Amino acid sequence: MPRPNTASLPTHEGLGERFRTARALTEALAAPLSEADATIQSMEDASPAKWHLAHVTWFWETFLLRDHLDGYALYDARWPFVFNSYYEAEGARIARFSRGMLSRPTMGEILDWRAHVDRAMAPLFERAELAPLIELGLAHEQQHQELLLTDIKNALFRNPLGPAMREEGAQSAYRQPGGWHTHPGGIARVGHQEAGFAFDNEGPAHRVLVEPFALSSRLVTNREWADFIADGGYETASLWLSDGWGWVNGEGIGAPLYWHEDEHFTHCGWQARDPDAPVTHVSYYEADAFATWAGLRLPTEFEWEAIARGQDGEDAAHDPTAGNQLDSAAPPLPRGSAGLFGDCWQFTRSAYLPYPRFKPAEGAVGEYNGKFMSGQFVLKGASCATARGHSRASYRNFFYPHQRWQFTGVRLAKDL
Repeated sequence: MPRPNTASLPTHEGLGERFRTARALTEALAAPLSEADATIQSMEDASPAKWHLAHVTWFWETFLLRDHLDGYALYDARWPFVFNSYYEAEGARIARFSRGMLSRPTMGEILDWRAHVDRAMAPLFERAELAPLIELGLAHEQQHQELLLTDIKNALFRNPLGPAMREEGAQSAYRQPGGWHTHPGGIARVGHQEAGFAFDNEGPAHRVLVEPFALSSRLVTNREWADFIADGGYETASLWLSDGWGWVNGEGIGAPLYWHEDEHFTHCGWQARDPDAPVTHVSYYEADAFATWAGLRLPTEFEWEAIARGQDGEDAAHDPTAGNQLDSAAPPLPRGSAGLFGDCWQFTRSAYLPYPRFKPAEGAVGEYNGKFMSGQFVLKGASCATARGHSRASYRNFFYPHQRWQFTGVRLAKDL
C-alpha cells in the first residue's frame, strides 16, 4: 500500500462523494464484460477484471473497515487469501499467475461484496483523521481502473476473433504542434511540493542540477514509428541497448504491441491506425532505440518535471488535469494533446530509485513503492486510461524495460 505524503493533507470534506464516483466508474468500466471476459488472465503481468474489482474492495475492507470500524466483520474470511496482491504483512495469498483460475466468486458475488463495503464505509468519511488513508484508497482505486482497462485489452487481443469490448468508433487524431520546450539548465526543485495527496515515492522534494536541454512539445506519432520500422529499426543492432537487442530477437519483436499491417487492436476491436496519433504500447527498449535512430534521446525524469512545472522560465506550468485522460467509461485511445499530460505515459531514461532521504514506512504501508526500486524505469505524465486528476508533475509511474501492455509512448529530448 503506498504511503501518503502527510504535508498539507486534505480535509474529510467531499471524500464520500469522490469515493462513490470512483467506485461507480470502476464498475462502469467492467460493465460490458461477460463472466468469462472478466475471469481470464492473459499473462502474469496482467490480472482478470474480476480480480481488480475484488482487490480494490479488499483494500477498503482491510485497511479501513477492518482496522477502523468497531465491530466490522469480514464479508467472507476466505477472500483475503485470493484478493491480497503482494502485501507480505497481510499474510499468505494466491500466486499471481493463478488469479485467472478463480471461477468463483462470481462477478455477481463480487459486486454484492462491493455494495456491502460501500455501505459500510459511510460513517468513516466523517472522521477527519482517516482522510489520508481514504485519499490513498481513492488513488489506489484509480490505479486499478487503468490496469483493468489495459489488462482486458491484452486478454481480448489474444482472442483470434478480435472481440470489441465497446462499440464506439475511434476518433480522429489531433495534430500536435511541433516545437521544443527549452531549459537553460541550472538547479531544479523536484518531487512533491504542493498541498494534497502524493505517494511516498514522490518525495522528499529535493534539488537537482540539469544541463541545458530541450523537450519536445509533442509525442512521437504512428507515422514516425512506421518510418522507423521501414528504415530497419528493429533489425539494426547499433540502435539498441544490449538487453533490448536480446529481447527483440528472443521475442521476435518487429512493431509496437497490438500492431498488424495498417491496423491496431483497441477496446473497440481492430481499427485502422491513425498515422497522426501518438504511438503507444512500446517498451523502454523500443523508446530508447527510436530516440537513437532519430538522433535524439529520452529525457530524464527531472528534465520532464522541470518543464511540467514551468521552471524553464518561458512557459507556464502544464496543467496535469488537461489532455486526453479518462473521464468516463469510454474506450481509451491516444489522439494527441497539447501539453505534457494525457494520451500516453512517457518513458524517461531515469532508473526508478529512491530520492535522497527517502524512507519507506514500516509495515504494510511501506511495501508498495520502496521494495520495487530495482530494475525499472520512471514514466511521467498520464495516459488516456488514467483517471483525470490522478497524476501530477511529481508522479512517478514505473515499469520494467520490456513491458509494454500499458499505454506507453515517447516524448524526445535533446541537449543544448
